Amino acid sequence: MSATAPDRRISPPDILARKGAEPLVMLTAYTTPVARLVDPHCDIALVGDSVAMVLHGHPTTLQATLEMMTLHGQAVARGLAHAMLVIDLPFSAYEEGREQAFRSAAALMRDTGAEAVKLEGGRHMAETIEFLTRRGIPVMGHVGLTPQSVNTFGGYPVQGRGNGSGRVRDDAVAVAEAGAFSVVLEKVPATLATEITRAIPIPTIGIGASADCDGQVLVVDDMLGLFTPFKPKFVKRYADLGVEADRAIAAYAADVRARRFPAAEHLFADTAPQK
Repeated sequence: MSATAPDRRISPPDILARKGAEPLVMLTAYTTPVARLVDPHCDIALVGDSVAMVLHGHPTTLQATLEMMTLHGQAVARGLAHAMLVIDLPFSAYEEGREQAFRSAAALMRDTGAEAVKLEGGRHMAETIEFLTRRGIPVMGHVGLTPQSVNTFGGYPVQGRGNGSGRVRDDAVAVAEAGAFSVVLEKVPATLATEITRAIPIPTIGIGASADCDGQVLVVDDMLGLFTPFKPKFVKRYADLGVEADRAIAAYAADVRARRFPAAEHLFADTAPQK
C-alpha cells in the first residue's frame, strides 16, 4: 500500500475487497499526534478499549467507557487522512441487546466520524452484528481471546486449543455470516487461525494468531516499547522508546538541578532585538 494519502479515507468495502490480497496493516492510536504517525503507513487505525490500560492506567479494558472512546476517537480522527478509523464498543455499551448496541455504535460514529465499530464475541453476538450492519453500521468482529471477558477466562489464555478449536471456528463463521466486514483473531493457535482465514470470506486480522491472516494488528505502545512493563509473546518491538524517554527525562532533571538548563540561548533579553 502506498504511503500517499488518497482523496478519502479507506472504507469497509475497501477492506473487504482486500481478502486474500496484500496484507492489511492495523495499529491502535489514541491521540492526534500518534494518529498522524500511523496514518501514512496503515490501512486501519483502531481506537481500542486498551486505551483504558495504556493511557488511563486501569488494570483491564473493562474500565473503558463510551465517553472515553468518543473523546479518543475524536482526537484520532483529527489526525487521519488515509487510514480507516475503527473504534471499539466498550464493555457494557452493547451486551444488553441489539438496540443498545445500535445506540452506542451510532453515537460513536456520529460524534467521531469513524467508518466502523468493533465488538467482541462470536455466535452469541451474531444477531447484534446483523442488526447493526442492516442499519448502516459496519462491524469488525473479534473472536478468540476477547479481553472484555477477562474475568470469565480467568486471565488472558490462548483460545482454541484442543476441543476449543471448534468453538473459535464457529464463532468466526457466525461473525462472517452475520455481515461483519472483517474479524480480529486474538491469541489463537496458528494452524487454527490459518484454517479460519481460508474458510471465511471476510478478512481476518491476527494478533497472536497466524502470518497467514489477511492482516495484523498490534497496540502501538507495545510495538514502540512505550511505557509498557511487559511484552506479550505475540509482540515484536520495533523500537524501545520508553528507554529513550527515560534517558531524556533523566538528563533534563540533571540539567535543572545543576542549573545547566535553561542556558542563555533559552532565555529572553531585557530589550527586544533590533530589526
